[in-house]
Amino acid sequence: MQELPVVSATENKSPKIKKPDWLRVKLPIGESYKHVRGLVDTHKLHTICESGNCPNMGECWGEGTATFMILGNVCTRSCGFCAVATGRPEPVDWDEPQRVAEAIYLMKVKHAVITSVDRDELKDGGSIIWYNTIKAVKELNPQTTLETLIPDFKGNADQVQRVIDAAPNVVSHNMETVERLTRQVRIQAKYHRSLDVLRMLKEGGMRTKTGIMLGIGETKEEVIATMKDLRTVGLDVLTLGQYLQPTVKHLPVLRFVHPDEFAELREIGYELGFDYVESGPLVRSSYHSDKHVIQGYGRQQWLQQNK
Repeated sequence: MQELPVVSATENKSPKIKKPDWLRVKLPIGESYKHVRGLVDTHKLHTICESGNCPNMGECWGEGTATFMILGNVCTRSCGFCAVATGRPEPVDWDEPQRVAEAIYLMKVKHAVITSVDRDELKDGGSIIWYNTIKAVKELNPQTTLETLIPDFKGNADQVQRVIDAAPNVVSHNMETVERLTRQVRIQAKYHRSLDVLRMLKEGGMRTKTGIMLGIGETKEEVIATMKDLRTVGLDVLTLGQYLQPTVKHLPVLRFVHPDEFAELREIGYELGFDYVESGPLVRSSYHSDKHVIQGYGRQQWLQQNK
């Protein structure tokens, strides 16, 4: 596959690539969607569904689930792909963990996902709020399985350990892209630091997960190399999805990856030994995440299909 260069949004003078038919999504409708919308507003919660312009919001909210975003909705980092606002965040809200736990209780969800902005200005990186939130959710919702999508905490082992000590069912930290593109796509992040965070989580006994976006300038060979790097740190669950440009100020889409290529990468992932591979144009890190909790579920299905 020919290597495609990274182009900044300001350099992108060419016409926007037309979205293919396979990227069409349903508009958010229905009573379940309205119920979740009401709970989010009533409890003054932030969701990455809204802040990240997720294409699956209608489907997930319609099923009564949402991915909550703690520590505010302003991030201290300025990634080239992300729609979350960048700037100076508000002070930490120490009541937020209980509000999130109560919202999850009222929603009666069987599986919850929590993520956060980066809070690099905080001495603890936000890890204390993370610990408190996980504990509050588990205490009020003992039957609910929980996935946490965490930042890299600048690789600080003590801060990562707080998440491990709180013991969610799955801990995810997204690589987002291949090594060559990390500096342009994630800017303040580091490829090998993220690998180290995933390694620390795995060594701490966590079920680990990460996500990669495609169509931003990577080659197929680079994606496979990244997948191999992730296996070296024992990663369990991998998600692969199409990058979609949130605004004209963000990195442009350089290629829409065909569903057949996503299917091929899914096969390669299982051959490499991942326990679960979610791969498709509309896949996001928390898409179908209730299935990612179950050890062996994805691999067993794959083995049955390939008998």
